[in-house]
Amino acid sequence: MKYFWALLQSNFIRMKNFWNLITVVAITFTIASCGTNANKVSKKSSNEPVAEEVRVASEREVEEIKHRPHYNPSATILTDLIHTTLHVSFDWEKSQLNGVAEITASPYFYPTDSIILDAKTMDIHAVTMNDQPLNYIYNDNLFLRIALDRTYSKDEEYTIVIKYTAKPEEKEEGGSAAIRSDKGLYFINPRGEDPNKMPQIWTQGETEASSVWFPTIDRPNQKMTQEIFMTVDDKYATLSNGKFMGSTFSEDGTMRTDHWKQELPHVPYLAAMAVGEFKIVKDKYIKPDGTEIPVHYYVEPEWEEYAKDIFGVTPEMIRYFSDLLGVEFPWEKYHQVVVRDYVSGAMENTGAVIFGDFVYKTRRELLDANDHSIIAHELFHHWFGDLVTCESWANLPLNESFANYSQYLWDEHYRGRDEADYYAEKEAKGYFQSTGQSGHHDMIWYDYEQKEDMFDAHSYNKGGRILHMLRTYLGDEAFFEATKLYLTTHAFKPVEIHHLRLAFEEVSGEDLNWFFNQWFFASRHPELSVEYEIDSLNPVVRLTISQKQDLEKAPLYKLPMKIAIFDEKGKASYPITIDKSKETWEFPVNGELKNIIVDEDRVLLGSINFKKPTEFYVHQFYNAPLFKDREEGILFGSRDKTEVGATLILDALEDDFWYIRQLAIGKLGKLKRKQSENVFHAASKLATTDKNSRVRAAAINFLANEYFSGPTENETRGILENAIVGDSSYMVISRALGGLTKGTKKDIETALKMAEQMESERSSVLRAQIAQIYASFGNKDKLDYFTESLLQGHVTGYESIGVLGNFTALLKQQDVETQMSYLPIFEELNGAGSPYINAVLPMNVIILKREAESNFDKLEDRITELEKDNLEKANILRFEQEQQKELIQKIDALLEKVMR
Repeated sequence: MKYFWALLQSNFIRMKNFWNLITVVAITFTIASCGTNANKVSKKSSNEPVAEEVRVASEREVEEIKHRPHYNPSATILTDLIHTTLHVSFDWEKSQLNGVAEITASPYFYPTDSIILDAKTMDIHAVTMNDQPLNYIYNDNLFLRIALDRTYSKDEEYTIVIKYTAKPEEKEEGGSAAIRSDKGLYFINPRGEDPNKMPQIWTQGETEASSVWFPTIDRPNQKMTQEIFMTVDDKYATLSNGKFMGSTFSEDGTMRTDHWKQELPHVPYLAAMAVGEFKIVKDKYIKPDGTEIPVHYYVEPEWEEYAKDIFGVTPEMIRYFSDLLGVEFPWEKYHQVVVRDYVSGAMENTGAVIFGDFVYKTRRELLDANDHSIIAHELFHHWFGDLVTCESWANLPLNESFANYSQYLWDEHYRGRDEADYYAEKEAKGYFQSTGQSGHHDMIWYDYEQKEDMFDAHSYNKGGRILHMLRTYLGDEAFFEATKLYLTTHAFKPVEIHHLRLAFEEVSGEDLNWFFNQWFFASRHPELSVEYEIDSLNPVVRLTISQKQDLEKAPLYKLPMKIAIFDEKGKASYPITIDKSKETWEFPVNGELKNIIVDEDRVLLGSINFKKPTEFYVHQFYNAPLFKDREEGILFGSRDKTEVGATLILDALEDDFWYIRQLAIGKLGKLKRKQSENVFHAASKLATTDKNSRVRAAAINFLANEYFSGPTENETRGILENAIVGDSSYMVISRALGGLTKGTKKDIETALKMAEQMESERSSVLRAQIAQIYASFGNKDKLDYFTESLLQGHVTGYESIGVLGNFTALLKQQDVETQMSYLPIFEELNGAGSPYINAVLPMNVIILKREAESNFDKLEDRITELEKDNLEKANILRFEQEQQKELIQKIDALLEKVMR
């Protein structure tokens, strides 16, 4: 699963203040809601013998009762699921599923005369075996307890039939930051009341929500084969796991029953359905033996022409991962569907992957960004998670760490190591930022409070980086041979972390407990401090490395790594192993020491505090090959205030990797005073000719901020206007449009006119920029542009947060009547289902509330002044204040709804 938090983490720094505000708001509301109860608890009856109780307790020794630490074990297996057949139809009006479940099972080891199934919020109509009724108890809306017709031994199978109605809307909803809801079954716009949203049904089973729509044993250490018969109106397409076996039709031809059959076992949380008027774009993957694997893309009709642009890389990914792992793609098909109002990022349902609508992008939008990483993530799960599944949620990194690492593997293969290392650094930063907000815990986390807590930056980001360290340590051949052994040995089985360790040990021949203990069974990360000194008598450099992490909470790490020493003869690499709190090494130096790089391979997940001279970083940029080397080189080497630093910045503009060029653009301001003309021409060239849109956008932004005045004003204006009308990238157009507003009043008018001409463009990025311009320079006539963009789904993902914020900014400037007329929009958005909008909606309402309260107070002050000498005007303002009070009351009512 690629979860919602992960999709936001790349914007974490921009959103940090927002999340701090949300935290404050949440705490405020918690305190407000708890205050009354706290007061009640503190009251005591006057006849309670408080003093006597205290005296008696103090006179006797109180024995301390010790408890075992909290531990979340793997579920005890009493019954083995073998096969589940479901016959389902849908009541769209009631958002309910009518089903018949045929469950074949057997006792796991001990004989038993009963079975307990997870069945959440259902009506159970009948339970039978061989057409004979069975006794059952279902009184808690959680567990269905069934008495079998006799006692069965572990070698005997039996089949029970359950007729039921699933009612997901009646379930008390839970969820987490990663998976926002656990209703299991979702009816989206089922009655067609929203003209902008295609009616559809989809499921989300992870963690244990499949049991909301069919009775099962909803645990990750169960496996079953599966068949589903889905009866729908003939206009709907269906999707489920396994092969499509065919359809049958009702007598009048209006209803169709589709049969999907999965012959290979998988865990219940991977069971999936999707129903809607999807268009199916067909593709295929051909195995080396010539077997054709169907690969289909289910999209809404308006996105049919873009389906292969979005997902068309999938067959190549399947081939690459199959070859890399040495294990051929094991499943019958690989289909992908895009749904509305999805409660997470994407989900790896076996052969039926579900994505949120953020992946919808036109060809032009795909020039700026694609979703290859998420596509790779869900695909890799079909080996790690679907084929071999973690036996408990505490072992979730066995699923998610590998899926996270697949993103690195694909980037490395498809775009090169620089791209892979760039995004790996973002993943590491995501982990560091998350721990700063939420704290640390063990990777294999047996004492979590809620199973959903496992879906965080430890299981994902940190886990991916740990696997990369292990790969670097063992080498590619051993690493992938070990993953092959792990997958083939444990195919279709549940596993724990020790199974992975043993596979790596069997291949490598090395005891790897040290690695797994410090990275998987401990928390935090190494924090290294590095110092060096040059021996003036001997041609050596002494390097001292200390581990500074809190050793009461973190391990003392064993860290194999390479040290690179650069001198007049070039580079020498030295392997070392850090395994003490402080250690010193001596390395030979030939002539002048040019640089030292600790962790030459750039794989360590941890911090390295190493203060090096600026000239070391300059040398590093030109002589060390990796992305991280050059990034540090430009960041710190550019501090050189001589011609050397200036040349470094200009040379970085020619780097092969786009991000280094983008970084260099950010440093050009240092050169403006002495090399204004050279800087202008360099930035202009990048703005108009660079092959990467992110570099062009950065150069456009730099020119607008630094050169949109004086002798370069007209030329800059021309570059901006030409980019708006001529560049293929929406990102570049957006930066140019925003840049134009930094010019004269006439430029702002031009930007507004150009924005109006592009209002209908299908780009969230561009619409977000137009919204920002309208919020700053527009009037209330532009409010409808915001509501249309938000309510009709023209902006998605992170951009929808910006558009909502700018809508609020423009709305709060308007008169009371206008504000009240647009308040219902917030209520509509509250029920629209967007995770991004839902995350920030309360904050936006609070902003309106604060503005209204501030205006009320200002009127009060003004009224007090006027009552002394201008009562008539004071009364007029008093009427305005009453309107303001009414607005505050309406906002309060709205805030209560959105906070709920």
